[in-house]
Amino acid sequence: MSNWEVPREIRLRVLVTVLAMLPGLIGLASAAAPPIDKHYYLPDAAASNIVSVAKTGNPEAEVIVLTEAVAIKETGPKETIATFGEVYAFSPTFIAIRREVPTMLTFWNLQPDDEHDFMLAAPDSTVLMHLKLEPLTKTSYIFTFHKDGIFNFYCAVHQPEMNGQILVLPPTSTK
Repeated sequence: MSNWEVPREIRLRVLVTVLAMLPGLIGLASAAAPPIDKHYYLPDAAASNIVSVAKTGNPEAEVIVLTEAVAIKETGPKETIATFGEVYAFSPTFIAIRREVPTMLTFWNLQPDDEHDFMLAAPDSTVLMHLKLEPLTKTSYIFTFHKDGIFNFYCAVHQPEMNGQILVLPPTSTK
């Protein structure tokens, strides 16, 4: 498997998530008040042992993650769009972060008409969180990883190409 292929477990989790969303989406048309979208969430208590995520705090570092349109129907080559559909990517696709260092990740969704999302998976492929990235918005969260390892992230809407990795390294030695 190459670094850019999405593991089968993640594809299955995304499929299960999408199928679980269908009844709620169908019910939206008849609902009087919009329901709270429980498909997007921050790490729960168990996942917070691996990574803590907060809207506010004192980050020691910041990484800006852009959504990029690689090939879109409005401007992309017709042959590419016909063969692959629209293609998007995160930039950067690889981020290195130190464990226990609060790091702000700011997501810039640069597309005016395309929604993206951000799913973070633990090294064992467990989905830890799922954020919605609205068109033309900046969304910031402070991440503090408590475990070392490689954490994959995805846009579930634009698979298999829109993904990346966060490498969490041990803290620097203070000796």
